[in-house]
Amino acid sequence: MIQYFKPHPWKIIEEGFEPAMNEIAESVFSIGNGMMGQRANLEETYTGKTLQGTYVGGVYYPDKTRVGWWKNGYPEYFAKVINSTYWSGLMIFIDGTEIDLNTCTILDFYRELDMENGCLYRKCTVKLQNGIEVRIESKRFYSLINKEYSALSYSLTTDSDCNIELINYLDADISNKDSNYNEKFWDGIQSESFGDELHILAKTNKLNWIVGTSAKCEIFEDGQKIHPKSDHFHSEKQCKTTYHIPTSANKTIRFVKHVITSSNFNHTDDAVLVHGKKSLQKMAASGFDAHFEMSANAWREKWKTSDVVIQGDVSAQQAVRFNIYQLNQTYCGDDPRLNIGPKGFTGEKYGGSTYWDTEAYCIPFYLVSSDSAISKQLLVYRYKQLDKAIENAAKLGFNNGAALYPMVTMNGEECHNEWEITFEEIHRNGAIAYAIYNYIEHTADTHYLFEGGFEVLLGISRFWAQRVHWSEKQKRFEMHGVTGPNEYENNVNNNWYTSYIAMWCLKYTTEMAQKMHLSNPESFAKIAKKTAFELVDETAQWSHIQQNMYFPYDKEYNVFVQHDGFMEKSLLPVAKLAEEHRPLNQKWSWDRILRSVYIKQADVLQGLYFFEDDFDEDTHLRNFEFYEQFTVHESSLSPCVHSILAAKIGNFDKAYEMYVRTARLDLDNYNNDTEDGLHITSMAGSYLSIVQGFGGLRIKNQELSIRPVCPPQWEGYQFNILLLNQPIRVSVEKSKTTIENLGDKSIQIQVNGVHYTVKSGEEVIVNQ
Repeated sequence: MIQYFKPHPWKIIEEGFEPAMNEIAESVFSIGNGMMGQRANLEETYTGKTLQGTYVGGVYYPDKTRVGWWKNGYPEYFAKVINSTYWSGLMIFIDGTEIDLNTCTILDFYRELDMENGCLYRKCTVKLQNGIEVRIESKRFYSLINKEYSALSYSLTTDSDCNIELINYLDADISNKDSNYNEKFWDGIQSESFGDELHILAKTNKLNWIVGTSAKCEIFEDGQKIHPKSDHFHSEKQCKTTYHIPTSANKTIRFVKHVITSSNFNHTDDAVLVHGKKSLQKMAASGFDAHFEMSANAWREKWKTSDVVIQGDVSAQQAVRFNIYQLNQTYCGDDPRLNIGPKGFTGEKYGGSTYWDTEAYCIPFYLVSSDSAISKQLLVYRYKQLDKAIENAAKLGFNNGAALYPMVTMNGEECHNEWEITFEEIHRNGAIAYAIYNYIEHTADTHYLFEGGFEVLLGISRFWAQRVHWSEKQKRFEMHGVTGPNEYENNVNNNWYTSYIAMWCLKYTTEMAQKMHLSNPESFAKIAKKTAFELVDETAQWSHIQQNMYFPYDKEYNVFVQHDGFMEKSLLPVAKLAEEHRPLNQKWSWDRILRSVYIKQADVLQGLYFFEDDFDEDTHLRNFEFYEQFTVHESSLSPCVHSILAAKIGNFDKAYEMYVRTARLDLDNYNNDTEDGLHITSMAGSYLSIVQGFGGLRIKNQELSIRPVCPPQWEGYQFNILLLNQPIRVSVEKSKTTIENLGDKSIQIQVNGVHYTVKSGEEVIVNQ
């Protein structure tokens, strides 16, 4: 853990430049707008350690899988989120000496991520090797209004008369950090450099994704627009304009760069560059400041519903806003073809655009912090890929419309490259069904079941019904050869969580089928005919499986058993493990990890989190205390579930410890991997730890229930939510809780089990 960034309620601040921290800072200061984004690479040349990254939503590369063998059903490729055309770079020479923060003397340095307004800002003073001092100030952003627009404002002020040579460029000759043998994924199609414009069109060399980048620049001296002498150059993958600018001491040269990035994800192949050029002219005419203000206003609107305010703990405040900011700039719900990659637009690790993290962690965040249409888009994403999920299941031998959703995907096809995950971590199916349940509980949108939701539930339930098997010896249904959420256990039998969520899926799908049949028999009959669904026969089979399913239980410890054989391991708590062994994934062999009792993330506890109403408080307490002692929290998804459950059982010290860990995971580099990119999907956990954990917020049948507590480390906290798109503000202090109805309709709420009706514009105050 490294506490490097300065605490501030609305900003991430770096004071002073540490080369060893540069890649971490590049991740942390990343910016985007839900359709594209970029790591915080320095604009001018930097020859030190850096990970350049610019990413466009939906554009990927199908690389070969990373193993030298292939089995039936194994993914045919590993999908890489690929680095795209680099647009924000500049090369700057002052009297022939290039600005490079790796070689010049840095006199002062300040960088901030302004989360309230959505921009990256930097100012610094450097002394070049030729003795000239240069003051640099830059600001860049991705527009939340026009999702293809990004812009840079970059200013230079020198302490002496000099000649500036400023090279503005677009570069498609780039590669990924994990490229095999430095392989590059892009072929150049067209590049142009003329006047104050640059245009480049590039195509991936497998799937023929086309990305067009168009840039137009303006140059000012002390606020007056100038037109310096320029030279032009272009090649297959690069284009640039060199500006020759004589200037005097203490005069400020400001360079503004307007950029349009478009692709054949949204346009036809032949329209990509044509559209980019037209859009560029329109956007550049309005000016940098106008576009920034419009985008900043859009950010402030987002904060109205998603913000969390913490009193008395600036570090905690900064952290939760950082996570909310990154989630909102990764996904905006604009396009049902897009999802939430584990690194978002901040890095390339893991590949793919979605994991089960989206349904288990991110959807609960968007359900209460954004318009319900945003969460629905994430469900539509899965429905549109149902046919592929059925194909994936068929490759593994399943039939009759059984669906196995991929662990990792870009287009519905499985593209994960580890067999124990691809074939066995099948609980991901359950998370998708749970997300449908969650959505309907929050929105009352049962019509979605007729729009595709039930077909998804049906495909998932048919998979579970075939995935279990009858043990003649034990006279029960079992499920062998699975990997649960704890990936430090592979190929186990009867993982409690996987079996429980599978049986829940069968039960829930049955309940929804019966309700749909009663509420709209004609529409339901059409779905049944389309899917060859026999309501009575199939649900009877599912009921038989549920009634005879095996769930391992230990009578000595009085807890659910994570899987068969778990209790036969050496039950040495993490607290007794020597510090030099941590983290296990960097210190131990994989074989040793698999044979140990140690748990990467919530497994049994994931089930208690999802299905808390199925178990009493003593069951929660016993299982939490038993499993938490063996959990090493080496997954980014781990601390938030433990924080929420710890708050539920009244262990507020542990709840706060786990909140800090999930909230500052990347800011403080807990897992020693922030330089690879941020853990976007787990960031929802910091929000949930406050709202569901300390706030005790639950929504069942569209009714709000809270059981709030204020951690001793805080003076109070406040969060805004949307329920049925009605805005509500909850303010928790040590002595009281206030619920304000900011919407136009009355709402029903429970506070500590007591029912209240809160009319529009009114509030309820409850003493603690």
